[in-house]
Amino acid sequence: MKPAPFEMARPRALTEVLDLLSSHSDAKLLAGGQSLVPLMNLRMATPEFLIDLGQVGGLTGISVANGELRIGAMARQKDLFDHPLVELHAPLVAAAMPYVGHVQTRNRGTAGGSVAHADPAAELPLVVTALNGTLIAQSKRGVREIPGHEFFVDALTTALDSDELLTEIRLPSAPKGARVAFWEFARRHGDFAIASAAVQLSRLDHGIELKAALGGVGSRPHVCRELSEAFAAGTPGSDRVAKLIEHEIALLQPQSDLQASAEYRRHLARVSLTKCLQQVVT
Repeated sequence: MKPAPFEMARPRALTEVLDLLSSHSDAKLLAGGQSLVPLMNLRMATPEFLIDLGQVGGLTGISVANGELRIGAMARQKDLFDHPLVELHAPLVAAAMPYVGHVQTRNRGTAGGSVAHADPAAELPLVVTALNGTLIAQSKRGVREIPGHEFFVDALTTALDSDELLTEIRLPSAPKGARVAFWEFARRHGDFAIASAAVQLSRLDHGIELKAALGGVGSRPHVCRELSEAFAAGTPGSDRVAKLIEHEIALLQPQSDLQASAEYRRHLARVSLTKCLQQVVT
């Protein structure tokens, strides 16, 4: 199928993008196009005005500053593979990347595009939520920092205002010796997850820091807060961990669809989280 008619602008500077966003409240941003273009071709999305970010400079870098890994929103997903800074400072991202899409989509898909699209089954939104990264949004009104736990509002819905552009993803650098695990179930490797889990465990001077979240089991990634609090108080025994996992699963509100029933998603989430915890604790 073909998309409905639309206009397109191809700005080269960030200031031009922000001007366009402020004057077109219904504009859609085109990053890698791996999510938006298929929706347009199916006429499930019919934007009248597109802003192509492909030629905008300054949005692709991957760097480290102030104890954070900083990923430009237009960094291609393929650029996160085997990147030394990603492996050192955000090993959970490195663990998740092999599950992100396929070679063809990773060559075009962007880190910011995936996060801003906010598919609750996608891997990068799950990792950003688990690590409680910071999302940098810019508009003509200024710069805004949005915590990862607050960025994803609902399925395909974020805290970004209509005149804001996601410009950077900032993730806290993993402590030395941090252990990470990522696990997901999908109909085929590279597809969106039916259920998934992301976990990072760090043994610090003051105790254990556990960061964990579940994906594909609700309208947004689920943060395992009580599980993290239990580990902060000391490594719980296996029976206690099993009870904590069941508590987290009970909090989920997955939907039944053509891929899986709600109960099956809960089961896969339980298995995913259990496998991740076994990997980081042992």
